[in-house]
Amino acid sequence: MVEGSLVSSAPPSYQGHRYPAEVISHCVWRYFRFPLSFREVEEPMLQRGVIVSHETIRRWCLKFGQSYANALRRRRARPGDKWHLDEVFVKINGVRHYLWRAVGQDGTVLDILVQNRRNKAAARRFFRRLLKGIGAVPRVIVTDKLRSYRAAHHEVMPSVEHRSHKGLNNRAENSHQPTRQRERAMKGFRSVGGAQRFLAAFHGISPHFRPRRHRMTAPGHRTEMTVRFALWDQITGAANLPTTA
Repeated sequence: MVEGSLVSSAPPSYQGHRYPAEVISHCVWRYFRFPLSFREVEEPMLQRGVIVSHETIRRWCLKFGQSYANALRRRRARPGDKWHLDEVFVKINGVRHYLWRAVGQDGTVLDILVQNRRNKAAARRFFRRLLKGIGAVPRVIVTDKLRSYRAAHHEVMPSVEHRSHKGLNNRAENSHQPTRQRERAMKGFRSVGGAQRFLAAFHGISPHFRPRRHRMTAPGHRTEMTVRFALWDQITGAANLPTTA
């Protein structure tokens, strides 16, 4: 369930934009929720009578995607004390880079970082970024057997229990699947900065609309999604639009 669903905060400013928050937030939702290109988001909007170019949708996603993701994160429950960390390679313009990811014990993505190395310095940088962003220290971290984790762990969080075992880290490894799906749909990432920006917003928005459906009844799922859409409308400002008869 979504925690703190009705926490109040000011939505982003849409001053200077010709379209209302409802249209902008809907386009951003479509792009980050489904494996669609900007042109594929443009087409259903045209079918609904909204004429907007794919380039405008791209700019909306760049401007508002991360702020929407941050607002959703602020309303989530604090992560548990067991964190799973993993890294996976991604090709960016034909060059191998590494996507570092931390996942909470409930499957929530805590943070991601794209780096060009998989060594001790890269692990240490990710650990420090993670601790600073979460503002808490876990009881235990779970990683695979990459030695860089152990070396960085001794420097950054020596008091935290470290479990290193391939079979224990399935939760983090499974969380890579949505990234792979989007990577294929986008035919790869074009730059490190672009990959970092997209994935940071993507992992803040997409999971919000993907509750654990297999654990819910159909009525329970509909109720949960209604709550989540209401929160989305609140944080994007679409809920503040005047209604017309």
